[in-house]
Amino acid sequence: MSRIAASFSRLRDARRKALIPYITAGFPHADITPELMHGMVRAGADVIELGVPFSDPMADGPVIQRAGEKALALGIGMRQVLDMVREFRRTDDATPVVLMGYANPVERYEQVHGADAFVRDAAEAGVDGVLVVDYPPEECGEFAAKLKAHGMDLIFLLAPTSTDERMQEVAQVASGYVYYVSLKGVTGAGHLDIDAVEQMLPRIRRHVKVPVGVGFGIRDAATARAIGRVADAVVIGTKIIQLVEELPRDQVIPAVAGFLSEVRSALDA
Repeated sequence: MSRIAASFSRLRDARRKALIPYITAGFPHADITPELMHGMVRAGADVIELGVPFSDPMADGPVIQRAGEKALALGIGMRQVLDMVREFRRTDDATPVVLMGYANPVERYEQVHGADAFVRDAAEAGVDGVLVVDYPPEECGEFAAKLKAHGMDLIFLLAPTSTDERMQEVAQVASGYVYYVSLKGVTGAGHLDIDAVEQMLPRIRRHVKVPVGVGFGIRDAATARAIGRVADAVVIGTKIIQLVEELPRDQVIPAVAGFLSEVRSALDA
């Protein structure tokens, strides 16, 4: 059983919902990420999504785009991201870490370091799951098998526009959890329609048997609690990036921890 599956199993037994914060690796300061990850765990995070900076993030809105651009300017690439996970793992061998990003950094890493180097090195660093936004499920069977052989899960996005056929394709290769994008458009866009999410999740669950997390548009404890009533996990990214993008280093971790503590309390209420 993967670390992600084990975490969701424990949460299910405790009748709790997973809190999954997203941060861009190397943002807002190049050396802060492992320490920030620990702070998020202390505040109640169950899984951490760690964004791999990329120059052309087609699914990300302006807030996360800016975070990625700053991280890239600070010299953060896939090798540095894996080093951050290794550092985090020195004192936390329980909290799942999911790398979220795009195909180009994965494929570039393998061009430089050799075939299958990404899967090998991610597993060695302590990564538990990978979400590659632009990898379609019908082309991912071999990649999913390689990840699973190293104890890692392949996670996919589903959207309001996803057809039953697409859900079935995802169900064939997805493990760990699936991430339902509750809004059309990019991260940080639009207004969260909780009723629409509630109507969509049973449809997803007819096809997908792994837990379903919901993200995009969750900005506070109240919306997190509302989504937590129907989803297995709540994913929050843009709001966290907004909280810290202008903060000095010593205020970043307290700000994120305070926000996540409020969300955790609301989910557990």
